[in-house]
Amino acid sequence: MKKKKDGDLIVISGPSGAGKDTIVGELLKRNKDIYLSISMTTRDRKEKEEDGIDYYFVDEETFIKNIEKDNFLEYAKVYDKYYGTPKDEVVNRLEKGIDVVLVIDITGALNIKKMFKDAIFIFIMPPDLKTLMKRIIYRNRDPKEKILKRFKEDYKLVNEFNNYNYVVVNDNVCDAVHKVESILLASKCSAQRIEDLELDNEEEIIHEFLVN
Repeated sequence: MKKKKDGDLIVISGPSGAGKDTIVGELLKRNKDIYLSISMTTRDRKEKEEDGIDYYFVDEETFIKNIEKDNFLEYAKVYDKYYGTPKDEVVNRLEKGIDVVLVIDITGALNIKKMFKDAIFIFIMPPDLKTLMKRIIYRNRDPKEKILKRFKEDYKLVNEFNNYNYVVVNDNVCDAVHKVESILLASKCSAQRIEDLELDNEEEIIHEFLVN
């Protein structure tokens, strides 16, 4: 029996206050064999973020050069800043049988879906929209105008969940991580992972049984 050797590509999206980064962080702690793809971005680095760990932080000119060289699996402009997934480090790991997680927006996810039809697409949903608003306020500390703009964008994003294979409601981080792990385990057991099923010859098995 021949099984697929490539790793799974796991695409996770959700609104900015859904807690997807927290869930992925816990997932990686509990599953050391999963690799998190590091995105490249032109946005400013936050206080505790590290280049090459949280993101590859570059200027717009460098980002555009990478676009011209076809170095991204996907890229998009979100809130006036570029975000992209470096191609080589993802493809190389998948070919070595390593599972790779991408945490990207809906535009990037739809582009990935065109190229990797067997990828696992998981949408992280907040428990309700009031909780989403509270998380946006807590995370950004922005003026009301910016908060409202972000909430409206995230509200649109919530309605895109039907483009994904699975939806995980994040009302409790531990439960949400367990659900994501269950999805990944179920994928490993999927009949679709069998590329070429070659059964042993029935007569040879019977003959060996009778002889012995």
